[in-house]
Amino acid sequence: MGMYNKAQQPDDWKSAQECLGPDGLLSVVMPCYRLAGRAGANVETVCRLLGKRIRFEVVPVDDGSDDGTDAELRQVADEHPDVVRPVLLALNSGKGGALRAGLQHSRGTHVLLLDGDLDLNPAVLPCFFDVMQLQQADIVIGSKRHRDSEIDYPFSRRVASAVYYGLVSLLVGLPVTDTQTGMKLFRREALQWSFDRMLVKHFAFDVELLAVAHEHGYRVAEAPIRMQFGNKTGSLTLSNVRKVMIDTLAIFYRLRVLRYYQSVEPLPLPSPPPLVSVIIACPAPSAYLTECLAGLAAQTYHNFEAIVLPDEAAPSYPWPADVRVIPTGHLRPAAKRNLGIAAARGTIVAFLDDDARPVRDWLEHAVKYFSRDDVGGVGGPGITPANDPWMAMAGGRVYANRLVSGSYRYRYLADRIRTSDDLPSCNLMIRTDLLRQLGGFRTDFWPGEDTILCADVVHRLGKRIVYDPWVAVEHHRRSLFLPHLRQIGRYALHRGYFVRRFPSTSLRLSYMVPTLFVMGLVLGAAMAAIWPLVRAWYLACVAVYLAVTLLATIHYRLLLWLVTWLGVIATHIVYGFRFLQGLCARRMPCEIQRFDHPSEK
Repeated sequence: MGMYNKAQQPDDWKSAQECLGPDGLLSVVMPCYRLAGRAGANVETVCRLLGKRIRFEVVPVDDGSDDGTDAELRQVADEHPDVVRPVLLALNSGKGGALRAGLQHSRGTHVLLLDGDLDLNPAVLPCFFDVMQLQQADIVIGSKRHRDSEIDYPFSRRVASAVYYGLVSLLVGLPVTDTQTGMKLFRREALQWSFDRMLVKHFAFDVELLAVAHEHGYRVAEAPIRMQFGNKTGSLTLSNVRKVMIDTLAIFYRLRVLRYYQSVEPLPLPSPPPLVSVIIACPAPSAYLTECLAGLAAQTYHNFEAIVLPDEAAPSYPWPADVRVIPTGHLRPAAKRNLGIAAARGTIVAFLDDDARPVRDWLEHAVKYFSRDDVGGVGGPGITPANDPWMAMAGGRVYANRLVSGSYRYRYLADRIRTSDDLPSCNLMIRTDLLRQLGGFRTDFWPGEDTILCADVVHRLGKRIVYDPWVAVEHHRRSLFLPHLRQIGRYALHRGYFVRRFPSTSLRLSYMVPTLFVMGLVLGAAMAAIWPLVRAWYLACVAVYLAVTLLATIHYRLLLWLVTWLGVIATHIVYGFRFLQGLCARRMPCEIQRFDHPSEK
């Protein structure tokens, strides 16, 4: 217990004072979620501990709580205005998003990430600085497995922690015994380096944070903790365990196979910050549009204008004062967006569907890429919202399934930074001068006009379109089965037609696989009806297909597993038939159709 004995000596803050130096500052970033009744008191505890010992600030982050946590943080900030600087997020963004927001608002040369529930006693902080100084470490993490740690921790979680430690040691090779404890001390440059390159926002956030830093050469060390876990149930569920494993394997793939993290070069925001015109085409105001505008109002990047293009003015709708409303009459989305491009005052146009809610730093992450002249556009994933109806979430799982979207899953799930020549217009930003040079969207195709636009930007103008997983929106999905399949059918019809008209982005094997599957299904059934030998092979192939799709959609909730499985099969069949129909068509239907909005399911 040597470390704790030392922590009780009168000079226990000496190492902290020496590490910080005369100009240093410690920022304590405390993510808080649904901690009403404790949040304010916990911040007070940290303030009392650090007061008059070292220069510090406390940055508590309310991660979209709905229980009054934000009010407590405002109150404690009013009582300690010089040292408490709360960050209040309107929407839940996960641990990674909350910590990122806290880091952005902090000013310290050193940063302590500390879970807001204070299950971990912050009184051991002097030991962290001792270790940082003695071992010349850039990062010191609390470890439940440290010999001097005092922990009250359930046996089941000890076992899970030990198993996960073994997996992380095997795949990532971190020189630590515990990655998940919520108390970590960083020199700011080490934390900033990692955050600029991270992709995981939730379950394996801590592992990726340490892996990125360690790979770059930052020294990681461990210190003892005091933990009082209490009677909490925690988040050790089968679903969360599965997600942690998937995220951890993805980190291994990016770290050891792709060598991805070292290749990422963070960019600063352009100076001066450019004006962005956000264009939202919709038939009429809706609850989804209200969500979308709320997401814009919460943006961390403020130099933008919002242009909404409904069919009619809808004066009864409570339009925000800073939103420009341009009634268009009954037009296709592409024609509406072209009117928005003509009215845009910004040098960048951001296209957003009214059923897509941008995350709080959507614009901030995207705008930085436009500091490069070779970048013509930026986009990101459209993630299924956690509050979507059950069958809509199942539809989102179908889209995100590898057997449905293949190498294009990054459109629906956060993936690594890359370039692309085909991103959807529900989340797409293009330089205004390029849009006007191209004449905007083609209005004779719907859907698919965004595919043509992206191809023109990349292949005609020679510009890059960058995909960044942090440039994300939450995009509501169509419910299984009929609304989802109708949408899939439209996409497939136009993709098949585009194979002949616009082969640069559509003549790809991955788009043809469902049609080859359907042709094999039909022709195989016909041949099996004639030749018994073929029948056996045909049934065996069908059985293998059913088994593979069943395993690919596995979920611990049996009903969701079954529905997703049937959704994948139905998607393959509908896409295959409609793609073939488009491939054989002389032209697409050109009649004006109503905007396909989720409220019309």
